[in-house]
Amino acid sequence: MIKIIADTTCGLPLDILKQAGIETLPQFITFGTETFRDDTEMNTESFLEKLRASKTLPGTAAPPPALYTPIYEQILAAGDTALVITPSAKVSGTFRSATVGAGEFQTDRIHIIDSNTVAGGLGSLVLAAKKWADAGLTIEEIKENLEDMSSRERLFFLVPTLEYLHKGGRIGGASKLFGTLLQIVPILTVKEGQVEPFDKVRTVKQAVRTIVDLTAEYCKDNPEAHLTVSQCDSEPLLTQVTQELTAATGIQNIPKYTVPPAIVVHAGPGLIETSCFIARS
Repeated sequence: MIKIIADTTCGLPLDILKQAGIETLPQFITFGTETFRDDTEMNTESFLEKLRASKTLPGTAAPPPALYTPIYEQILAAGDTALVITPSAKVSGTFRSATVGAGEFQTDRIHIIDSNTVAGGLGSLVLAAKKWADAGLTIEEIKENLEDMSSRERLFFLVPTLEYLHKGGRIGGASKLFGTLLQIVPILTVKEGQVEPFDKVRTVKQAVRTIVDLTAEYCKDNPEAHLTVSQCDSEPLLTQVTQELTAATGIQNIPKYTVPPAIVVHAGPGLIETSCFIARS
């Protein structure tokens, strides 16, 4: 049996992950000398309250390798295979932690995949892997499917400011936009695992319109779009984007997620993001 291991950056609600039998590790949030797990000790709502009261920006840390050890031990003892699906190694140390943890075991039954993405798209990959595992696909077939699916993701997001991405060191190629935000609203994407600028417009209204139009075009007549919309502290935009995408694509019950604290640390409040996967050519 193939056991899927994820972490909170996939953005899926913890109860969904638990019901699916997916092992989920936390990220860690630091405020000064205080450290919190973002699965049991802090959620996005409590994080935002603390963020607003803090004079300095918080930090994040990936789950340490030692947290993977008991999970690997349990899976291997049962004769099963572990498949870890991590956020992009260019924005998180999770891939490295999972790899270091696996180094304690002399086995070919621990596999670690760098998804090259984060949040809604990562959640879609995790759920797809679980579906394929339950259907009896081999580990190599699942890894091949994940690599193919990851290459077809189209992700767009906007944030009110690039300050959080800049100070958190996750700004990637979007750094060229920093300092020009008085004139533009950037539309960002993720390419090859790092944040990159996609377009720049004059208003948030234009940015939302662009994101909706692009995403809808990719999702039309595409039964494998795996469309999701994620947000933080931007419920009105979440409702607007979801309604407009439903009207444009006919996709009902689009999954709506609230991103976890570890993502908000680097993206900031006000985030709105869409993720979908284009059809195979």
